[in-house]
This record gives sequence, C-alpha cells and structure tokens, in this order.
Amino acid sequence: MFDVALLIERQLIDLDADQIIALHEGLDDTVRYHLLLPVENSSDVLMSSMGALGGQILPMTDLETADEVHRSVRTAGQTELEASAALLAERGQEVTSSLTEDDPIDALLTLVKATASSEVIILTEPHVVKEFLQIDWTSRAQRKLDVPSVHLLEHVPFDAQR
Repeated sequence: MFDVALLIERQLIDLDADQIIALHEGLDDTVRYHLLLPVENSSDVLMSSMGALGGQILPMTDLETADEVHRSVRTAGQTELEASAALLAERGQEVTSSLTEDDPIDALLTLVKATASSEVIILTEPHVVKEFLQIDWTSRAQRKLDVPSVHLLEHVPFDAQR
C-alpha cells in the first residue's frame, strides 16, 4: 500500500482528481489517499471580526449565533470533503477523509504519521505573497516533513502550473 496524505484548501474538481491520480500511474502498489480539509473555527473568527469592527456597532454576545455559524462552516466543509473523496473513489481509488480545525500543517504532520504516508500533496490556490515570504502551507510543511511533497494549484492543469 502506498499512502498519500492530501491537504486541500477547497473542494476538488474532476481536473484535480485526474491530475492527482496521474501522479501515481504505473505504481505497483495500491494507492490510498488521505484527504485533509482545514476549516476555520468560525466562532473564533466571527468573534474576532466583530471585535475588530467595534463592539458598539454589532455586539457579539449571542453564543447561539456563534455556534450556528460554526456548525454551518463545518457542514459546508464536510460537504466539500465528501464530494472531493467521491471524485477519487469514483476513479477506483481508496480514500479516507477528515476535517480539521487545527493548524493545517500540524494536522498534516499528524495525518502523515498516523497513516505512514510515503508522500504529501498540497493543493492550494495561488498565494503569491505567502509563497514569496515562505509562510504558505507548502513551505511550512516542507520544513517539517520527512517525506516527499508536491505542491499543486487547484483547478489548474499541469501545463499551466509551470
């Protein structure tokens, strides 16, 4: 079994699934993909955003509202994660999936260790400033990983990523 940890920023599309699988064509081992999708702890984000706007404008004391927002974000994340896993499964791949509210890189490291992954693929949108400053997920992960890692741009064909 060749295990691959896959950190995604948003829902995969057909192109993404096809390109991920193409990276492992010709392997003698069965490939199992372990999808990881980070979601913000929305109640914390909402609370800090409201605080930044000023409590007098819109006081954020309704914890029920914060819990509803949190549930909504988790539900949306779970839907995206399940759709992404389904794309790989429809192509005959073995897939596990999980959401995380933890730091994406910490969660990725935990996933790599737990699954004994031999490789990591990180799919993100282009983040030019973060990449330049090397604070993007890929740069952070490569400093901590002991396995090969690949950075792909989501929804972009291989030829356009060069």
